Amino acid sequence: MIKPTEDILDKVNHRDGLTVPEGFFADFNARMASMLPEQEWEQARTEIVPPRSFWAKVRPYVYLAAMFLGVWCMMQMFDLMKPAARPDLSFDSNPVLAAAVSDDSFVNDYYLETFSDYELMDQMIEDGTVEDFLYADDLE
Repeated sequence: MIKPTEDILDKVNHRDGLTVPEGFFADFNARMASMLPEQEWEQARTEIVPPRSFWAKVRPYVYLAAMFLGVWCMMQMFDLMKPAARPDLSFDSNPVLAAAVSDDSFVNDYYLETFSDYELMDQMIEDGTVEDFLYADDLE
């Protein structure tokens, strides 16, 4: 068992196993330059650029047009989703509506069939027309 006074680092002599000979990095640049093959620096600096294709030239403009088209479509969708202005349903401005409501067969076939008797009575109670009707019967 290890005694508390014994230090593990004393056993390994504070070395991690990676050592470099003394003075190794002092002339490292000169030795590395002597090992590389000679070449002309002007030739090494010139880059060979392949010619750009038509798509490579047009691609930024196509992406820009697609972005603007996407923004336009998004604005159209927002415009479609906003609540529409309430149409004017007065009889004076809409003769078709006035003619349809004045026709008893239209009202009986289309309007009254969409509501139950309970809904009509409930709406009449809210409007206050049922009380007037009940009181009129009591007077007779």
